[in-house]
Parts: sequence; C-alpha cells; structure tokens
Amino acid sequence: METSVVEIGQAVEGFSFLDLFLMADWVVKAVMGILAFMSVWSWAIAVDKSLQFRGLHSKGKAFEREFWSGRSLDALADQFAKNPKEPFSRVFAAGLREWKGNAPGGRVSKAAGAEASRQMTQCENGLGILATIGSAAPFVGLFGTVWGIMNSFRAIAAEQNTNLAVVAPGIAEALFATALGLLAAIPAVIFFNALSANLAKYGARLDGFVDELSALSDRES
Repeated sequence: METSVVEIGQAVEGFSFLDLFLMADWVVKAVMGILAFMSVWSWAIAVDKSLQFRGLHSKGKAFEREFWSGRSLDALADQFAKNPKEPFSRVFAAGLREWKGNAPGGRVSKAAGAEASRQMTQCENGLGILATIGSAAPFVGLFGTVWGIMNSFRAIAAEQNTNLAVVAPGIAEALFATALGLLAAIPAVIFFNALSANLAKYGARLDGFVDELSALSDRES
C-alpha cells in the first residue's frame, strides 16, 4: 500500500497544463496546438463580428430614422445613395436606381432584394468558420485522446507494468486533449448561435425596409 501511494504521488507530481503539453509526444502536441489556435480564432471572430453587428444595428437605426423623417427623396439620395457605406444605404441606392428609371415597383423590389441578399451574405462571413470549429474541434480532441491512450498501452507493453506511474502520463495527455477540444468547441457553438440570431434580426429589418421601399415606389408611380 505504501508503495502505491508513493507511485501515485510521483505520477501526479508536476501535472500542470504546461507539464502535460511538454511531456506529450509530437502528435499530441500538434493536436493541442491546433485546438489552441482554433479556440483563439473563434474568440477573435466572435469579438469582431459582435462589434460589426453592433455597428450595423446602430447605423441601420440611424438610417431608418432619417429615411422616415419626412425629408424629400432627393435629399435622402444625396445623403445616402451617392456613396453608400452600409447595407441599408446600399439597398436604398439599388432600389433608387430602378425607381428613378421609372421601373415598375416589382423591379424596385427585386433590385433592392438582390442587394439585401448580397449584403447579408457579406455579413455572414466568418460564421461558417465558427460552425466548423464547433463541429470539428471535439473530433480533433478525440484524435488526441485516442493517441494518448495508445501511448499508455505502448508504455505498458514496453515496461510490462501496469502501475499508475506508467499509465498516468498517456491518460493525462488523452484527457487534456479532450478538454482542449471541448474548450474550443463549446464557445464556438455558443458564439455561432448568438451571432446567427443577431444577424437574423438584422436581416428581418433589412427585408422589411425592402418591402417598405417597394410599397413606397408603388404609391409614387
């Protein structure tokens, strides 16, 4: 019993995260590095897209406030359509080109709707990466887990000994790889769902503006 306690103490001594990484073989180190990169990448995308969507919502509200303030169409065109810089202005400019060309309201709606689709596609850039990280990271971690367990069995075969000091390093590598996989995947899934819901709200407002612009052009024609 005393020998077992000593072996356990030696096996767990120095099992910090850095120690687990340093004692791993090159395959598990590569897996850990990939997972760490994926985790940092997902956080960077989440922060960037959150700031982008916040700006889009703010600019969209400002545009709608100006558009429905009662100003003339020419004044709105001078302010927003000449050099459009955000989705609402670009949708307005696309619809206005058909409107000023005396096109039917249906063509105004199609032009504005097509531009709205293009803008939404651009806004979605980066969300696919979050979805990929959320789905792939657990499997990358699982690969590291399997490899670490294989190392444990190889150590048992080489030492012909099943005590904890022989088995523990490989098992620790395996569990650490699993933890890193989950650490990368869980936030990525949360970020993807939250940002997708945020973007869906913005898209609904943009589609609503397309309908309002089409209805307005029908009334003016």
